[in-house]
Amino acid sequence: MKTHPVVGGDRTPLTLALLSPARRPIQVTKDLPGFWAGSWADVRADMRGRYPKHPWPEDPANADPTNRVKPRGT
Repeated sequence: MKTHPVVGGDRTPLTLALLSPARRPIQVTKDLPGFWAGSWADVRADMRGRYPKHPWPEDPANADPTNRVKPRGT
């Protein structure tokens, strides 16, 4: 997303809790584009170590969406 989701006439930003594959919160933000541009790199590094079977793209804005883990042998 290029802009953060908002609700209502006053365009209040949503508070988003981003979850790990184990459904645990890893980040809470009201600035999703800022998260992707900034702290995503730190979260990605941590999550790659904990969940190596899942894809963690360097550029999530241009990555293909998926709900699967990496195939065996990759």
